Amino acid sequence: MRSQGRRWRACWRLVGRRCSIEAGVTRIKVCGITRREDAVAAVAAGIDALGWVFYPRSSRYVAPDHAALLASHLPPFLTRVGLFVNAPVAEILATVARGFLECVQLHGDETAQECLQLRQALREARLSITLVKAVRVAAAADLPDPALWPVDALLLDAKVRGHYGGSGHCFDWSVLDKEWRGMAGSAGKPFILAGGLTPDNVAEAIGRVQPYAVDLSSGVESAPGVKDAQAMLRLVQQVRQADLGSRSLGFR
Repeated sequence: MRSQGRRWRACWRLVGRRCSIEAGVTRIKVCGITRREDAVAAVAAGIDALGWVFYPRSSRYVAPDHAALLASHLPPFLTRVGLFVNAPVAEILATVARGFLECVQLHGDETAQECLQLRQALREARLSITLVKAVRVAAAADLPDPALWPVDALLLDAKVRGHYGGSGHCFDWSVLDKEWRGMAGSAGKPFILAGGLTPDNVAEAIGRVQPYAVDLSSGVESAPGVKDAQAMLRLVQQVRQADLGSRSLGFR
């Protein structure tokens, strides 16, 4: 029964991804969920994906046991994401095998070769999971070659010394020019925009670079690990308005 449910969710993700690209609907992820009430508020607001941080040095860290409990209260067709930072493959496999995640986000210094090794290990363990690699960007030279990364999507975050994410800082979106976005599209690698996004600037970001998805953490918080329900509502409203604007201008 569990494997059947996971196949359903996997199919839904593929359908959702296709519809998002064709219909111009930007998907929305909120990361750093630590409390049940925040997860419930995110679902009510219309958030598409929730993320749990499995990095012990983060102020938003949760243990897999707690994340699994939170996930058990969520509705179907919501993508559940586990964020890992330089974690051993065995740790990732053990967490994925528990069955409450649909996506793994690698947010550390993992190389393309290490991503490939993880993908192979997941395949050998017969674990089906979406794999996302975060890349920290400060300038155009930091942008990855999408064709070289054996992952399903790339997440672009701000490069801030001492932070693996959740810094509240933006990077210069102008580096995501049409050429790089075209390379990502040709490689079949949707890109997710992160880094300093808030309900106040997310519409501008979408209008400028048309990401597949946006990923927020501190931008919808009242304190680290404590989400603001009203901010999440505003976020969804701003993203949907931006999507309408992009379609009217012919960007999507």
